[in-house]
Amino acid sequence: MSARVGVVGWPVAHSRSPAIFAHWFAHYGIEATYEVIPVSPDDAERFFADFAGSPYRGVNVTIPHKTTAFAHVKADAAASAMGAVNTLWRDGTVICGTSSDGDGFLASLDQGAPGWDDHAGPAVILGAGGAARSIVHALVAKGRPVIVANRSADKANALAVASGAKAIALAHLGDALAEASVFVNATSLGMEGEPPLTVDLSPMQANTVVADIVYVPLETPLLAQAKAKGLRPVDGLGMLLHQATVGFERWFGLFPAVDDTLRQMVAATL
Repeated sequence: MSARVGVVGWPVAHSRSPAIFAHWFAHYGIEATYEVIPVSPDDAERFFADFAGSPYRGVNVTIPHKTTAFAHVKADAAASAMGAVNTLWRDGTVICGTSSDGDGFLASLDQGAPGWDDHAGPAVILGAGGAARSIVHALVAKGRPVIVANRSADKANALAVASGAKAIALAHLGDALAEASVFVNATSLGMEGEPPLTVDLSPMQANTVVADIVYVPLETPLLAQAKAKGLRPVDGLGMLLHQATVGFERWFGLFPAVDDTLRQMVAATL
């Protein structure tokens, strides 16, 4: 019988995950279906509470259900640090969960900007939402010094306290960028339909990495500015692709390749 996996969210029809997994199923000769599973907020508690009795080998979890799902799984260290999960799998009769966004981001840097961590300067993160939390926790766990800046100082301070990072006021962002090894836009600014992100990158040293978690458009105004200034831009598509490898490996026992063929295929849908 074909294995059933999928992505749970509300709304979820826009997800690129079915295309990613279909590519891997064909490449590795795996008989499985990856389903789009719309679950309304009113039904989320019941869905995850009853997940052990569902037909799914595992699922990805997206907005707005990551914290709801967390309450119904055996969470690993990454998920526990976040209080949220985006990947569920079965271990015997136990439903387990993790948050793969942080590791997916680090893998995207490794692929998109090899040697990025040779620079001793701090990683500077703009934002304090869910994506920022994943990235900050992953970087701190890797032993990197991390600085967080956010429009809401309270949120930046809370993230810094929870993760072991340092929070700064937005007014001091330029000073932080002058020493940065990598700068990350972990907000939705610059996304299609959102206002552009306005940051002066001129304090940054040449060849320093500028990453954006936004992938629609693939080249955001921030990344275009970074490229023009001789910095190393890393787009958000890599994080999307690499975070998906965790579920695939948990469900099918293979670590899938994130290669140019996959990247070009998904980029063509953006």
